[in-house]
Amino acid sequence: MSLINKEVSAFSVQAFQDNAFHTVNKEDLLGKWSVFFFYPADFTFVCPTELEDLQNNYEKFKAINCEIYSVSCDTHFVHKAWHDHSERISKLEYPMLADPTHTLARDFEVLIEEAGQAERGTFIINPEGKIVAYEVNSGNVGRNADELLRKVEACQFVHEHGDEVCPAKWKPGEKTLKPTLDLVGAL
Repeated sequence: MSLINKEVSAFSVQAFQDNAFHTVNKEDLLGKWSVFFFYPADFTFVCPTELEDLQNNYEKFKAINCEIYSVSCDTHFVHKAWHDHSERISKLEYPMLADPTHTLARDFEVLIEEAGQAERGTFIINPEGKIVAYEVNSGNVGRNADELLRKVEACQFVHEHGDEVCPAKWKPGEKTLKPTLDLVGAL
């Protein structure tokens, strides 16, 4: 079953950010764009490369009113320990959400029950708190923050211009398509 247009359920979790713990809940998502970036576990292999890639693009996400939330089933204490011991993770400025009870992983349908970990799931959430795009990768395949940024920008464009669509590889400022009867079979 598709999760497109599914409203994110109410939640309240601990986060590690700016060398401090704080609470993040559903209300924090409303009114802006969000990315939930699930990964299997702290202190692993592919995960720090992805999280560093997101950090390298974080200012671009913030510039388009989009917050990044990395999420694993580790505790906020483990997030802090990883931050304190990893050069890559110590650079992170966005919130690292702790999901040890698997509330978020279950709601987003990325929980690997037998492992107690999340799949590599990426979810773009609109300002109304609804999932508008997502993908789930195999645990051994890393993701690309540049492509994720492009997808967020495309989702924002169609959210604002409902009668236009974005073709493959579309970037802001490029031509969009307006579905009409004349366009059927013409591409």
